Amino acid sequence: MAVTVSLNSRTGSFSAPASLFEAGESLGQPIPSSCRKQGKCRECLVEVVSGMDLLTPRTEPEAHLHQGFRLSCCARLAASEGEVRCHTLRRASMHVEDTALNLPPAARLEQPDPAVTRAGDRVLLDGREIDRSQGPLHGLAIDVGTTTVVVRVLDLETGRIAASVSCENPQRFGGSDVMSRIQYDTDHPGKHLQRTLIGYLSRAIRQLPVAPRSIYEIVVVGNSTMRDLFLGLDVRSIGQKPYWSGTEHAYRTGQRASTAVTCRARDLNLPVHPEARVYALPIVGGHVGGDAAACLLAVRPDLSQERVAIMDIGTNTELFMGNRDLLLAASCPAGPAFEGRAIRHGMPGLDGAIEKVALTDDAPPRLGVIGGMTPEGLCGSGLIDLLGELLRTGRMNAFGRFVDGSDSFTVHEETGIRLYESDINELAQAKGANVAGLLTVARTYGLRLDQLDRFYLAGGFGRHLDIGAARRIGLIPNLPDEKIIQIGNAAIEGACIALLSVSRRRHLEDLVTRIRHVELETDPGFFDHFVHGCQFREVNTEEVGQT
Repeated sequence: MAVTVSLNSRTGSFSAPASLFEAGESLGQPIPSSCRKQGKCRECLVEVVSGMDLLTPRTEPEAHLHQGFRLSCCARLAASEGEVRCHTLRRASMHVEDTALNLPPAARLEQPDPAVTRAGDRVLLDGREIDRSQGPLHGLAIDVGTTTVVVRVLDLETGRIAASVSCENPQRFGGSDVMSRIQYDTDHPGKHLQRTLIGYLSRAIRQLPVAPRSIYEIVVVGNSTMRDLFLGLDVRSIGQKPYWSGTEHAYRTGQRASTAVTCRARDLNLPVHPEARVYALPIVGGHVGGDAAACLLAVRPDLSQERVAIMDIGTNTELFMGNRDLLLAASCPAGPAFEGRAIRHGMPGLDGAIEKVALTDDAPPRLGVIGGMTPEGLCGSGLIDLLGELLRTGRMNAFGRFVDGSDSFTVHEETGIRLYESDINELAQAKGANVAGLLTVARTYGLRLDQLDRFYLAGGFGRHLDIGAARRIGLIPNLPDEKIIQIGNAAIEGACIALLSVSRRRHLEDLVTRIRHVELETDPGFFDHFVHGCQFREVNTEEVGQT
């Protein structure tokens, strides 16, 4: 008798007391770990989808975990038969948007001026010698997103990308949105979220095709919570009004000159040169963090007279609107629905995720699946396609109800993948928050949406949206195609610019102090905009103007 263990879709038979870590090794699916299976590094996370009752009880090193997460070195088989289905945090198969495109020419960095330079064999950081080497000078640009993490290695002398790697953010065991992670970090002393992330990043750095000691500086971007969790800072204040991080509070009270943060990489236990520096981009305000600030470096609206909007749709949507005369910023707490969370058959952008949907009257849905394999669920872009098609074909009304009176729609008969009205309600609220943020900022600016010259969609979700479907359901304004520009991961591009240019960093630190942060929750019209935004109707671009 044996237990069937399925790990990352590879299956084998194992007997008690084998651990899930040992099963992974046997299946050719090694699980990240740096403590030799002692339960100390807390990196070997797996999510148990089914069969938790066939495993030994949680151990003391796993006390910080909840829901379906276990440390694979501690979770051992305790039964003689049955099936355990689990997966790692999908480091290899996660489809992460790690590039930017369609950026305006003004964003190009013509004259790099990095902080790390060379004088003969002397390696200098801000003019101070930190090493003697004739080897290459490398730096890391890191975008720590709520869902995904992107790392680029740059040659600081040429500006070329030497390597890149991406993975799912392993902090997901603490919750899928920033407020959940703030609460988790508050309730579980020990900086588990930071330690897990640093562990994954350390492993990734050691596997890069460059010598870790040749890395002399790191630039990190992320929303306010992700940035401060990475740095090991207290994030409790970000979850409470006025939603300021500790660095923002210190800046506003005159105790700091900037919300940017610098520290030594060795203080974070990152395996790079011991004198390497970490520079974290400044926060714009509240939940509008360093990743949003990095987008400004990539798009440079502060150099143009054109009126633009930059929207990075995600768990926490960031929004900018304006030009060189005035820039407004806001954050929209959309939640994880558009990233496949909180949806019964939703999933991230992994192999097996449905990313395209087309409906006809007399045939099953035509599906585009990542990896070309049997579908396992719906990712964000697939959900938008499906909602747009349900609306276009009259199967769903503007209030998110199926017109035939059913409570669900079959997406894939063989696997039982369905979209439920309860899922549509989750998606409607996520969309409503984004639309309300956009309309509130436009009204604050005194601008009709059709007066925008450019509408930039940033981030992986925005990059893969079907623009027609997104307009149809009212997720983005009903603007002509030529005004809507999908730019991909502008945050990592901005991080690279900051890594290669000290002058651009200083400019950004000054720019963020001149941006007006719109607090959506205090705006008297926000709720009305939210109610309107929850409906699946096109956004009227002419109705928003001066109040």
